[in-house]
Amino acid sequence: MKTLYALLFTLSCGILLAQTEISGTVVDQKNRPLAGANLYIDGTYDGATTNENGKFNFTTTETGTQKLVITMITYEPFSQMITINDCKNKTFVLRESVNTLDAVISTAGTFDSGEKARGSVLKPLDIVTTAGSNANIVAALQTLPGTQTVGEDGRLFVRGGEADETQTFVDGIRVAQPYGATTGNLPTRGRFSPFLFSGMSFSTGGYSAEYGEALSSVLLLNTVGEATEEKTDVSLMTVGLGVANTQKWGNNSVTFNTAYVDLAPYQKLVPQNVSWNKPFHSLSGEAVYRHSFSNGIFKLYAAFDASGFDINQESINEPILSRVKLSNNNFYLNASYKANLGNQWKLFTGMAYGYSQNDINVYLGKLFNIENSNHIKVKINKALTNRIKITFGGDYFITKFDEYFKQAVDLSRYDYGYDANIAAAYAETDIFFSRKLALKVGARVSNNDYLKETVLTPRLSMGYKVSSSGQFSLAYGQFTQAPRQEYLKFADYLSSEKADHYILNYQYFKDRQTFRAEVYYKKYADLVKYDTATPTFSTDFTNNGTGYAKGIDIFWRDNKSIKNIEYWVSYSYIDTQRDYKNFPTEATPNFVANQSLSLVGKWWIDKWKSQLSITNSFSTGRPYNNPNESAFLGSKTKGYNNLSLSWAYLLSQQKILYFSASNIIGTQNVYGYEYATTPNTTGSYDRRAIRPTADQFFFVGFFWTLSENKTDNQLKNL
Repeated sequence: MKTLYALLFTLSCGILLAQTEISGTVVDQKNRPLAGANLYIDGTYDGATTNENGKFNFTTTETGTQKLVITMITYEPFSQMITINDCKNKTFVLRESVNTLDAVISTAGTFDSGEKARGSVLKPLDIVTTAGSNANIVAALQTLPGTQTVGEDGRLFVRGGEADETQTFVDGIRVAQPYGATTGNLPTRGRFSPFLFSGMSFSTGGYSAEYGEALSSVLLLNTVGEATEEKTDVSLMTVGLGVANTQKWGNNSVTFNTAYVDLAPYQKLVPQNVSWNKPFHSLSGEAVYRHSFSNGIFKLYAAFDASGFDINQESINEPILSRVKLSNNNFYLNASYKANLGNQWKLFTGMAYGYSQNDINVYLGKLFNIENSNHIKVKINKALTNRIKITFGGDYFITKFDEYFKQAVDLSRYDYGYDANIAAAYAETDIFFSRKLALKVGARVSNNDYLKETVLTPRLSMGYKVSSSGQFSLAYGQFTQAPRQEYLKFADYLSSEKADHYILNYQYFKDRQTFRAEVYYKKYADLVKYDTATPTFSTDFTNNGTGYAKGIDIFWRDNKSIKNIEYWVSYSYIDTQRDYKNFPTEATPNFVANQSLSLVGKWWIDKWKSQLSITNSFSTGRPYNNPNESAFLGSKTKGYNNLSLSWAYLLSQQKILYFSASNIIGTQNVYGYEYATTPNTTGSYDRRAIRPTADQFFFVGFFWTLSENKTDNQLKNL
């Protein structure tokens, strides 16, 4: 027995003697002690937690060389090989993680929205509930700084750029024809229903090298991902009706909607400033199919619409009204696949096909055109480390445009058009120096076979956090875009137009409050100029045009300060001039207002089960050219003002009554003036005002949702 005790005593002493102490301090990169860091020897239970001074010590029976692991929230995991007998009073430095919620993000020039967007300034639901938007994506975006309200056009004008300088993408794939067809001084609207999209990113400049062929702006729309449940939506409106349905089975789901719109009832109730033979009408539909894989998702999006109208348009130079009859057929198909390939590799690929046909009959004859467009895209991401991420990929754009004009008098026919292919490749690197400082550098190279040119455009952006809620961002980029369709169909010798963007941004986001301030400068080069009143076969085109745009944009959104009320304020100031088209000198274009202000408010009233929304949009006068004065584009219209209201009433959880009225005070807005081409007997040039087709718009709708949970509705559970 004594021998046994002696043996146990010897073994226990051996074990005690084999225990080795490890000690030290854990600090951050500024040598500040970190309390609460966890340390352990890999593969064992031997470890400790640092105290308030960052100190630690523990013992281990391990010997030789071992891996020491240190972890702490908001810091990158740390590991180092140590020698057990020589690890005393050591100091270990942890680096801040760049993947935390409060880490720096690039915000210069970009407005993000969606459930996962940090610092979101415009939610997808805002497109529907903002007074005056009437479920039009473009109209909702016009309440943001940097945009212009060009009421006689209806498209998106950004920071002194024309509407065609903005490109629209659905799930990363370009839409060649994002707007409905129209004619002069008759506003159009976006083709897409906001109900099929879960988020968007609207960049007013300085955007990623991933996107090209856009001088001013890109609008990214993301369709809804996996459907959560089956449901049916029914819409009954004063201007038409619609139905939508979602089906789900296994890893598959499909959502479709269709709508018929006819403005005849509205135009019978509201006085019109134009003469309609047949009001605008359209039949449209959209569908999204989704299939989820274990490592990714496949989406197939399709949209079509057939629309038309018949109108008698007034002209100061014609004694009688000029009849314009237009019909348009449009189809868009988009397929995309996104997957995690493993080992931090990610793949996105997709393709799109667009078809647009316009049949326009005017008093001079018939204009008929067809555009076929394709976009093929591949993008690959790789996280090399926690701090370095690379992105590279390529695009291929195919455009075939054919048009003819047949004269009414002698039936002479003129055919023209073009085929253009653009191949592009790009690469970008995101470098996170710390949680406060990040850099994105990239470049894009593209070749246009129709213009016979290759261009290289660099992009650079940087973000720096000055506090937990605020940060500055800088962005620079060179951007190119092929000349517009109305030039290319007559001239294949032109070059791409160019713009340089310089942007400084500050953003503050905390607890449902967002503030943004941004200054920018945009320099245009190689803009198209021509020597005729309008582009024709005989026009001489050049790339001698220049221009600039500079200004400041300010945005404030508050969902916190006042109970049940959210609001935002947008202000823009812009100074811009161009020498392009057939301008005799540099001047501010007629679609630009130097100052714009939007006030948007939404109030949820519990006892009324209602949401009230108000939007008031102001802008200063726009330039117009008065031939009775010597200065080119030297006159300005009166200021623009539009006060709109909307009311959403919850009849039951799934039934909503919606009312909207635009310009409720009946402001007589004027967009510009058309002058006679010859003087009258007194030597002066007569004019007529270009005004809205109607001074006001009213809308009433009933929206009913049918679903198993009995709670969903079309306004996201209002």
